[in-house]
Amino acid sequence: MTLAHQAASQVHLAVNLLDAQSLLASFGTLGIAVVLFAETGLLIGFFLPGDSLLFTAGLLCAGSATQPGHLSLPWVLVAAAAGALAGAQTGYLLGRKAGPAFLASTKSRKIKEGADRAGDILHRYGHGKAIVLARFLPIVRTVLNPLAGILAVPARTFALSQILGGLVWTVGLVLAGYGLGASVPDVDRYLLPIIAVIVVVSLVPIGLELIRSRQARQTGDSA
Repeated sequence: MTLAHQAASQVHLAVNLLDAQSLLASFGTLGIAVVLFAETGLLIGFFLPGDSLLFTAGLLCAGSATQPGHLSLPWVLVAAAAGALAGAQTGYLLGRKAGPAFLASTKSRKIKEGADRAGDILHRYGHGKAIVLARFLPIVRTVLNPLAGILAVPARTFALSQILGGLVWTVGLVLAGYGLGASVPDVDRYLLPIIAVIVVVSLVPIGLELIRSRQARQTGDSA
């Protein structure tokens, strides 16, 4: 193996789990399923970049098949849906069996805050609507699935709602990325700014929820 190949291998092994481009370059389509499964099914996956991963994968599907990093749109859609749906169902089952003990013992502030927001969303919108909406909220989509199991949300209600939300989330973001990549020439030049915008937009709902929660607490204190 030449020095160039060795250097390329070392760079390839240096995977940044927070970077959608790095994950896709390292693991390809299979990585999409694994990352979404971890983010939506395992509480330890709350930091993974689900939104930007889906959108970036869609962009990479739009390029020429001869371009480096090109992905197949049908396989990306299948991998994304499979990972998201299987992950949510796994999170629900884990929540029913071991969720209360884990939430009681965890020291992660983000997980505890996510659990509080997820519980508020379940109470405010009802089970079905909350499970669908949670797909579009980072951290909340990680915590809500096991929390639904802890709160004994009916299995049929959870399954139907998470399938609907999971398909809208995964297919919608992948096709949005694909549509942009197909309509804008050399869109890969603007990939980093686009991903930054996606991350900011995905955090807006969380910011709004925090503001509402703070205002509600202040109102309660005043009362």
